[in-house]
Amino acid sequence: MNMLNIYLLRHGQTAWNADNNRYCGRSDIALTAKGIGQAEAVKEQLKGISFSGVYSSPLERAYKTAGIASGMKVVKDDRLIEADFGSWEKKTKEEFIAEDPQLWHNWMEDPGQHRAGGTGETGTEIVTRVDDFFRDLLQQHQDGNILVAAHNGVNRLYLAYKLGMPLKNYRMLVQDNAAVTVFNLSLSEPFTLQHLNAKF
Repeated sequence: MNMLNIYLLRHGQTAWNADNNRYCGRSDIALTAKGIGQAEAVKEQLKGISFSGVYSSPLERAYKTAGIASGMKVVKDDRLIEADFGSWEKKTKEEFIAEDPQLWHNWMEDPGQHRAGGTGETGTEIVTRVDDFFRDLLQQHQDGNILVAAHNGVNRLYLAYKLGMPLKNYRMLVQDNAAVTVFNLSLSEPFTLQHLNAKF
């Protein structure tokens, strides 16, 4: 039975993560020194694993994390980019909820249909593009280990979708900076979550 093992990584810390989790979204924010250290720690965690491919979001924080963690050539894929958070970009949750509490309420009630920050992506648009990436990946690699570096929003929404959860429950799934989530994909078997937000 062919099974593809996905090691899904959230990027290391950025200055905005450190600043009360200011929403980076599509803003191309660099890793902090701590974030680089986190990526190096992941490399140590994964040193016994042989990867047949490494992919990342085109944003620097994910691309650099993937390169440090794997020591391999990283293929950028636009479908792994962080959610477009619209008017919430560059702000903390406290700031943008104070500006327009209804926008946040709508997103929390049904992110599948509502646009993040009013003008960003819907949850359905996000999971569609991320799922499309993994479907293509499964056509190219039907077994072995693949490292994928992406972001807090897209990772959690995709996992919620694959686990059959309502998308509004995506925030129940934690993705810390530079933590690893492992799942299996197969052409014939159901999605299987092996490790969530792990340090191992």
